[in-house]
Amino acid sequence: MAQGLTGTLKNIKDTGTITLGHRDSSIPFSYLDDNQKPIGYAMDICYKIVDAVKKELKLDKLEVKLNPVTSATRIPLMANGTIDLECGSTTNNAERQKQVWFTNTHFLTASRYVSKKSSKIGKIDDLKGKSVVSTAGTTNIKQLTEANAARGLNVNIIPAKDHAEAFLMVETDRAVAFVMDDILLSSLVAGSKAPGDYVISSDAFSKPEPYGIMLRKDDTAFKKVVDAATAAVYTSGEGQKIYDKWFTQKVPPKGLNLATPISKELKNEFAKPSDSPDPDAYK
Repeated sequence: MAQGLTGTLKNIKDTGTITLGHRDSSIPFSYLDDNQKPIGYAMDICYKIVDAVKKELKLDKLEVKLNPVTSATRIPLMANGTIDLECGSTTNNAERQKQVWFTNTHFLTASRYVSKKSSKIGKIDDLKGKSVVSTAGTTNIKQLTEANAARGLNVNIIPAKDHAEAFLMVETDRAVAFVMDDILLSSLVAGSKAPGDYVISSDAFSKPEPYGIMLRKDDTAFKKVVDAATAAVYTSGEGQKIYDKWFTQKVPPKGLNLATPISKELKNEFAKPSDSPDPDAYK
């Protein structure tokens, strides 16, 4: 069997090791706990892939090496062979697919808004004539500006210097809503003084964008094993269990609960796993 192996699988078989790239603060996808150990939703999925690779290569044991990566280093470290899988919150898009490959989507994020339940802002049109905040220099503020013009909302758009300042404006009633990636809004709500006071919109300013586990480009044999492993996790119901563990329950080290039930789109994605970078594929 070893004679037929190439690329990443051959390297793993020869060395008896697989290297996972991880983030240090992408809660709850990939981050360090109190013991500086990488944990998270994407890490759990990567360990399922490791089990599948070990089985595929008929190895008694497979050593897992952990290598920290950042937004800037993750693609170069994948391309130069330092890491074999990148376990984080990396958006799978057409631009990145020119440099790396992705396995089946494990999360979908969209641009939504958070407001106080007491404001009764049920949909985007309810923002008409009100003050809405978003973080300066983000795609989210651009999407808000475009929607404002397209729908004639006459919204007073307030740019904030960072996410914390923007959320504080909603907290102190200087803005009725804050537009940002829904998962980032969930973590801000979870860490707030009164999480029960807030609601995140079902209405979105963008299509859902897919996150995927990254692997090296043009390594068809390895991708086949990784895709089969993730598809098995997602279609078996195990994906939902891992999701619930990280998004609907308290997570270490601070016991935050993001209270983000699985979306309809991600449920559909788990039923029919896909590595498509196209947001239209996840409607």
